[in-house]
Amino acid sequence: MARLKVNPTRMEMSNLKKRLATSTRGHKLLKDKQDELMRRFIELIRKNKALRIEVEQELSESFQDFLMASAVMSPAFMEQAVAFPSRTVEVDIQERNIMSVLIPEMEFHTQEGASALPYGFVQTSAELDDAIEKLQKVMNRMLELAQMEKTAQLMAGEIEKTRRRVNALEYRTIPDLTETIKWIRMKLDENERANITRLMKVKDIIAKEE
Repeated sequence: MARLKVNPTRMEMSNLKKRLATSTRGHKLLKDKQDELMRRFIELIRKNKALRIEVEQELSESFQDFLMASAVMSPAFMEQAVAFPSRTVEVDIQERNIMSVLIPEMEFHTQEGASALPYGFVQTSAELDDAIEKLQKVMNRMLELAQMEKTAQLMAGEIEKTRRRVNALEYRTIPDLTETIKWIRMKLDENERANITRLMKVKDIIAKEE
């Protein structure tokens, strides 16, 4: 704790009491925000972990089909078959405010009417079809995973920022204000006792002169 450099007056003590009340309310609000952010963050991390396991499993199955396709097709023809996409995919990114954290909301927009497979069925294997179809199905889940991980990153930053503010109020601002108010009150009491003592001495002097 460190005492603030102020004059020990009643006006100053009144101002410091108002600052202390504001700081105390702010500390409570920030602490509640920190607790709620932590609750949501832990819940998000659990969902993120489960989704990542599912996505990695689906990607693994798709890669296995690609491996099987490469065993029955020449690498050059396989590369040629998937070299030119048959449709375009765009990502729409919006923002949503959750407890002062702007989190992304992402969504794929796929060209309508275009074929999902970028090649004809002649001279291609069924394994390649399966691999591409599985990969396209997991794309939305990969986007959801990216959204979750970015949200977790942003929330972690906000939690750290809020934690620093809570600690600054709890361990610095509020104790300093409390200590200063206590010091001013002590000084005012000392001055009051000194005034009473002086008045008593003056009264004694006047009584003796009479």
